[in-house]
Amino acid sequence: GIIFLLFALGLEFSFKKLLKVGSSALITAGTKCKGMLIVGLIAGSALGWTMMESIFLGGLLSMSSTTIIIKAYDEMGLKKKPYATLIFGSLVVEDLIAVLLMVLLSTLAVSNKFAGGEMLLSLAKLAFFLILWFLVGLYVIPILLKKARKYLNDESLLIISIGLCFGM
Repeated sequence: GIIFLLFALGLEFSFKKLLKVGSSALITAGTKCKGMLIVGLIAGSALGWTMMESIFLGGLLSMSSTTIIIKAYDEMGLKKKPYATLIFGSLVVEDLIAVLLMVLLSTLAVSNKFAGGEMLLSLAKLAFFLILWFLVGLYVIPILLKKARKYLNDESLLIISIGLCFGM
C-alpha cells in the first residue's frame, strides 16, 4: 500500500514543483530532521541507551509519514491551498534525507565506527543510483511510453506504470 501511495505522490508532485519550493523546502526539512536527530540523541541518552541506539532513535524520529500526511490533506481538501506545495516539497526532501540516513546509519551500524571511506562509497552508490533512475525516468521512459502509446489502452499503461514502480 505504501508503494502505491508514494507512486501516486510521484505522479502528482513533479520535479518542477520541487524546484519551485526548493530552498524553502530544503531549509524546512533540514531543520526538522536536524531537530529530531538532536531530540533522539537527548532522549536516548536520558534513557541510558548507547550512542548508536540514540542515533538510530533520532533517525527514526526525523522520518515523517509522507503518505499519511498527503492522504489527510486530500481528505480535508487542503491539497490545493497555496502552502500545500511547500509542505509536500518538504515531505519529499525529508524522504530523500531519510534515504540518505538509512544508507549512513546502516553503514555506521555495520562498521560500528565512523568509517569515512565506507560512508563515502555508500553515498556514491546512492548518488549514482538516484541520478541514473532520475535520468531514466525523465528521458528514457517517457519516450518509450509515447512510442508505445498507440498500442496501449489505459489499463495496459497503468499495469506498465505499476510494473515500473515495482521494478524500481
